[in-house]
Amino acid sequence: MYRLVYLVVAMLIAAVVAACGDKEVATTPETRTADTTTTVPQQPSPAPSDTPSVASVGDTINLTGTEEGERVAVTVVKVVDPAQPENEFSSPDSGMRFVAVQFRLKNIGTQVLDEAPDNGAKLRDRQGQQFNSTVDDTAAGPGFGGSLTLTPGDTGLGFVTFEVPTGSEIARIQFALASGFARSIGQWTVT
Repeated sequence: MYRLVYLVVAMLIAAVVAACGDKEVATTPETRTADTTTTVPQQPSPAPSDTPSVASVGDTINLTGTEEGERVAVTVVKVVDPAQPENEFSSPDSGMRFVAVQFRLKNIGTQVLDEAPDNGAKLRDRQGQQFNSTVDDTAAGPGFGGSLTLTPGDTGLGFVTFEVPTGSEIARIQFALASGFARSIGQWTVT
């Protein structure tokens, strides 16, 4: 009896994994958000390059979801590292720190989007370790409150908090729709 249950569960897991298909990671920005707090003297435009730019903080990457018509322009607005706890009841574990990443999501598709941004966001450090979000909020600013519903043309802004080891140097931010299950993954470099 138990063998049959295990076999059915294994077959279901294999079917789900096969249905997910190949993932694709997008690192080329669509647009760059203007930084209004920094003044840079005008420089001559550099000659066009065959090398595509790599998305970093401030850049927008367009991602697709799992349903027809789900398209979102995702911008990593800022990174607060380390981020202070929101209150005296939330603090990172010993040897850890909070990192808060502010995301802007704009629905550029044709469908209403119901998303849980915290589930689709990940951090990677220079050693290759990956970190998922935590339920804690920080003093950096408001989070998404667990879920976000965006009609076409609508925009949402919020922080996602991560708990990472004190010595880790953050290298990349990743984001995917559908709680991280969408094939299209955005990746931003942190410098």
